[in-house]
Amino acid sequence: MRLHPLALACALLLAGGAQAAEPAAAQPDEQPLPEVQTVTVTGSADKQSYLAGDSASATRLDLSLRETPQSVSVVTRAKMDDFRLNSINDMLASSPGVTVESVETDRVYYTARGFDITNFQYDGVGIPFVFGNVTGNFDTALYDRVDVVRGANGLMSSTGNPSATVNFLRKRPGTRLAAAAGLTFGAWGNKRLDADVSVPLGEDWAARVVLARDQGNSWLDRYALRKTVASVIVEGRLTPDDKVAAGYTYQKSASTGNMWGALPLYYTDGSPTMYARSANTGANWSYQNVAVNSTFGEWTHRFGNGWSGKATVTYNLSPSSSRLFFVSGIQDRATGLGLTSYSADYSSKFKQTLGDLALTGGFDLAGRRHDVSLGAAWAESKIGSYSAYGTDIGSSLPGTTAVDGSYAEPAFGPGMDAGGYTDKRKNAYAAVRWNLADDWKLLTGANTVKVDTRGSSYGVDSYRSASKTTPYAGLVYDINRTLSAYASYTAIFNAQSEIDANRRTLAPAEGKTAELGLKSELFDGKANLSGAIFKTRQTNLAQLEGYLGVDAYYSGVNAESKGVELEFSGQLARNWQASVGFAQMSMHGDGGADVKTYIPRRTLRSATTYRLASMPALKVGASLNWQSRIFLQDPTALIHQGGYAVLGLMAQYDIDPHLSLRANLNNATDKTYLKSLYWNQSYYAAPRNASVSLNWTY
Repeated sequence: MRLHPLALACALLLAGGAQAAEPAAAQPDEQPLPEVQTVTVTGSADKQSYLAGDSASATRLDLSLRETPQSVSVVTRAKMDDFRLNSINDMLASSPGVTVESVETDRVYYTARGFDITNFQYDGVGIPFVFGNVTGNFDTALYDRVDVVRGANGLMSSTGNPSATVNFLRKRPGTRLAAAAGLTFGAWGNKRLDADVSVPLGEDWAARVVLARDQGNSWLDRYALRKTVASVIVEGRLTPDDKVAAGYTYQKSASTGNMWGALPLYYTDGSPTMYARSANTGANWSYQNVAVNSTFGEWTHRFGNGWSGKATVTYNLSPSSSRLFFVSGIQDRATGLGLTSYSADYSSKFKQTLGDLALTGGFDLAGRRHDVSLGAAWAESKIGSYSAYGTDIGSSLPGTTAVDGSYAEPAFGPGMDAGGYTDKRKNAYAAVRWNLADDWKLLTGANTVKVDTRGSSYGVDSYRSASKTTPYAGLVYDINRTLSAYASYTAIFNAQSEIDANRRTLAPAEGKTAELGLKSELFDGKANLSGAIFKTRQTNLAQLEGYLGVDAYYSGVNAESKGVELEFSGQLARNWQASVGFAQMSMHGDGGADVKTYIPRRTLRSATTYRLASMPALKVGASLNWQSRIFLQDPTALIHQGGYAVLGLMAQYDIDPHLSLRANLNNATDKTYLKSLYWNQSYYAAPRNASVSLNWTY
């Protein structure tokens, strides 16, 4: 694989920086994003910094990023605030090596290293992701930071793909009274209100409340979105060794004029369609509501001699309802015929109960102290869903009726039980970080998991039962006090939910990742620089083959990706923060053919801010997200999206120590591009737009 010039430049920067730092370094099933839990982060960090502290996201051991033998990217609260990354989609789109496949206005897939991301955690507690996509537009107001551990992560995730694990770290109460509020006005009548208050409740207790309300229209005709977020967490000490916490979170994403599927991308003669950027297949009457209610409780106990344990119980309830309009077929350019209607009334209720036990500590052997991480988890996920289909299915949509919203709401036929099944998962893991020598650390571990599913989906048996034990190994060598080299081997398996042409569930996919890298702490620990090469292979991976009506069906294929990732985050100089990540990969299937060509082979994610020395009240910044060309070979056409870069600008002026005014300009060059080629339908991204925020802190 040829190394891109930018990658080569970053590699040289990595080597040079280390020396400088050395002392004299379209399925219709709609499912929500499950509530996630995060890992406890130790140490303190500058609230304005793009540099993260220690992370336990990969191993549940509190290690610095340099001590972790995997690629880990962190999106800090400062970066989310500076560039208004208010949605999980926008936040992940800014993370190195991650792509957000927005196939519809309210449904997305996430990918890393060529594979779909199906591994999520909240505060380090894994949340079984029973479905392959995320429905709803969820908010980042609840989180202090988000860790993305790339590669297979079977030790902490139990099941999934060898792509990445996303760990959402909740905002927790502080020891002092603190408050923040913000009011934002943006393009297309968008308005947002934020509030965040942390209150001490006596000497050993505190509470934190987070609220957000976001609503407005869109660059897309008829599409409007309303988001409501509310969270309360109370935590405190029962004894000097016992700490407890309990919390409740509510998120609701409600949209009207939403797309189910998207714009047809070509005519019957294979030539591309040319819609306006505002074109939307959503009807005037279409809507989608998704809510997530999450309640959790946790108890942490210190046993002494460096050992501690944590028990977490979580209950998630997510109801959804929608009326959807899908445009099917391929249009004839000359006659305007060929597109037909498909309407549905869909609702579901998703319930999830989780239990998690974790134990960390250490032991002495051969004159050295070694670290241990042990744990077990149990999860039960249940879903019941209902579907009713329009009596108009197959009605012709001539001319522009597919995108003008005028299609009349149909009568819906008798409803049917679309699916009801239960997914149970049990797993246990153990990991030891062996202190072999002052400069050598070896991390070994394994995770054993069992998955059982009972039930049916649209009349098809959803039974599956699988079990697997996956290994974990990582070796870290400290070249000097600021530069480390590492090697790791990780594995994972995934009990898939996709169906084949006979509507049978595919057998589990298995993934493995081998990785080599360098990590350096620069500028007295104010910045991190890392570089990695990886090779990932997955067998029996679900690949889209076609549609049974509007239900997608898949076949199991083998795929391998390999590439390089380079990343810098932290302080470049006084008042200058930056986050830059470059990823380049190749991906091939059986026989050496390119696969998943809708995923860009090269991506750059960057953001920087600078506070002017001559005017310290003013902070300016820019973000640049670039990706290489992508394409999709459909049976009758080649769909293509050229490479593009999206520039964002920001400026913040501090009126006084508590009040600031911030302006953001998104897509500053007004670039036109398609959101995704994951399917053979897509829609256009937002044109140039701006927002202004007034923010207060105490």
